[in-house]
Amino acid sequence: MRVPLALLFPVLLGACAEFTATDALRAMVFLPPAGRAPAAADEAPPDSELPAAAEVLPAEPSLLVTVGRRRVVATLVQHNGEQRLWRSGDGRLALATDGARVVATSGLPVVLSGSRLDGPDPLEEPAALIERPATARRSVDLADADRSPAAMRFGVRLDCRLRAAPVPGALLVEERCGGAASFTNRYWAVPETGGIWRSEQWVGGEEPMLVEVLSPPS
Repeated sequence: MRVPLALLFPVLLGACAEFTATDALRAMVFLPPAGRAPAAADEAPPDSELPAAAEVLPAEPSLLVTVGRRRVVATLVQHNGEQRLWRSGDGRLALATDGARVVATSGLPVVLSGSRLDGPDPLEEPAALIERPATARRSVDLADADRSPAAMRFGVRLDCRLRAAPVPGALLVEERCGGAASFTNRYWAVPETGGIWRSEQWVGGEEPMLVEVLSPPS
């Protein structure tokens, strides 16, 4: 039986030392059929069109997460290496990441309940994608916000191609995917280190998720 992510928070906040981020990912609920995938914009929406996320940023590791006109600060709840679980201050939005990738969500009309790659993730070495574009096969699990069994889709296949190019102040990785859904993800990395500090990713619904690192994990 898979437990909704929202129900995991009391367990996580109870500081159970043996409950890892991997366990959290496996326990997340499966979500709805994918809607029309958006064409990702080159620039983030203007701040003036969105409500303020917070007047004072948290001191702990945190992300600024924007979906449509919804913008929240999500702080780190649990981690196991590169697998991390984040939650908004009001508890209404949560996401799991593996490295820079969003691999699960909770609190959206369409929820991403799992994501798997066949083989190593090309995003681990963004600079290598300048000279050597790479391909990746990915499968995702989707369901609707009500977790209706009839709407669940498991193992939705995606075929992606990644390439990178220098842009002012960053290295931009573009990931074009097709198959069960067509969309373009973008990742902005620090050229010297390859650390990804901003991304725009498809998470199963009509609007992409913009993720910006406010305070990185140590």
